[in-house]
Parts: sequence; C-alpha cells; structure tokens
Amino acid sequence: MLFKFKLLIAVIIFGLVYFQAEARDSFPDGTDLASEVHDYYMGDNSIARMTMELVDRNDRSRMRQLITITMDDNNIRSSLIRFLEPADIAGTGFLSLEQGDGSTQQFLYLPALDRTRRIVSTQRGRSFVNSDFTYEDMERRPVDESEHIVTGEEIVDGRECWILEIRPLPAADSQYSLLKSWIPKEMAIPVKTLFFNQRGDHVKTYQVLSLEEVQGIWTPTHVLMHDLKQNHRTVLVTLEIEYNSSQIDPSFFSTRYLESW
Repeated sequence: MLFKFKLLIAVIIFGLVYFQAEARDSFPDGTDLASEVHDYYMGDNSIARMTMELVDRNDRSRMRQLITITMDDNNIRSSLIRFLEPADIAGTGFLSLEQGDGSTQQFLYLPALDRTRRIVSTQRGRSFVNSDFTYEDMERRPVDESEHIVTGEEIVDGRECWILEIRPLPAADSQYSLLKSWIPKEMAIPVKTLFFNQRGDHVKTYQVLSLEEVQGIWTPTHVLMHDLKQNHRTVLVTLEIEYNSSQIDPSFFSTRYLESW
C-alpha cells in the first residue's frame, strides 16, 4: 500500500514537472521579446505636450508642464525635454543621445546657471528633476546588457501579458538587480514593471494607466512611477502627441539647441 502511494506521488510530481516544462517551451525567447520591446516602433519622430505631477506621501501635489521631442534614426534614438511651468523649473532642459555602441549621453540644462552639464555614470541612479524616475530610467536599456527570461503569463487590465524578468549584467553598472515586466502579447509595450534594488528589495513600480492608439501607434498616455520607500509618485499624462512631424529637425538634438530653445 505504501509503495502504491509513493508511486502515485511520483507520477503526480512527474506530471507537474512535465506540464511546467511544456508550458515553458511555449513561452517566447526572453531575449527576442526584449528586442521587440527595445525596437517597438514609436514613429520616426514625435512631439508631445505633457504634464508631470509629483505627489508626496501626504497626497500634496505639484504640477509641471513640459514638451518632449524625439527622433529615431536607424533605431538610434534622441530625445529632448523642455519644462514650461511652473516658474521654478521653467526653461530647464534635458537631452538624451543614444550612441552607436549602445551607450547613452545625457545633458541637463539649468537656466539659473545658464549652462549645460553632462550626466556622468555615477549620477545615473539620481532622481531626474526630483521625480521618481532616475537618469537610468530615462535611458533605453541595450538588450545585450541584461539577461532576459520569460517566466510566465498573466492578465493585466484585460490584456494577456508575458512576464519578462530582466537581470542587468555587472558590466551594465545598474542600480537594479532585477526588473520584472508585463508585456502584452499583442504589443511590445511594458504595461507594468517592478524594480528591485541590488539587495533584492522591491523599491519602485511603474504602471501604464492608459494606452491610446495615435496615428496607428499604441501610445502610453497616462503612466505612474511609484517609489515605495518614499511613498512618492510621479504621474505623466500626454495631453497631445504628433508622430512623424515635418517640423522636427536633427539639429534640435544638440547641446547648442538645448541652451537656446
């Protein structure tokens, strides 16, 4: 009787292991999925008007207005941000330039000092203009700087998603040990990402609260970044956006233009 019971348990365990292995075999390759996310088409260029709301632990909020401009040249992306309001941040600008080797150069223009300073590697973990995004979060992560594994699937806001775990390699010099992202099966846009620090603590959560199709391109128009330790939130809302605009010129993406725009 004991032998039959042990045999039954063994059969059940074998069945579960086989089922899990078979399920994993049906998952997409993690690196391929990460490449789809990295290369997702967001227009040859775009110009958007947005608001940024900073909400502290006591639900007190500060509102900002900004313009963002992007350009994609053979999958090398450049972006420019200019804050318009309120007065204490108006004129502040940010320039991000992807390089052909996968690295990114970032520059911050401070009108009070009337100068541009480059963001160095040791500053990548710092807050971007007192928001819950860091300078590292403002970059697209090169796929080859991390390991990627699809670990499961789950429904998020009615969308079937793959769960993609991203572990930056030591050479990436990341502030994170793990990013866990939910990627809808019908579009390669993360709708939720959990960020874990080097100690393995879950420190931040990113969520897409609204997705809209604009000019045939699925666009996150309302997103939230929540710092769990500080209980502080940053909410970005896209008020209007235009893709493939004839008004955007490559000369915009320079420190000279950043200081004069």
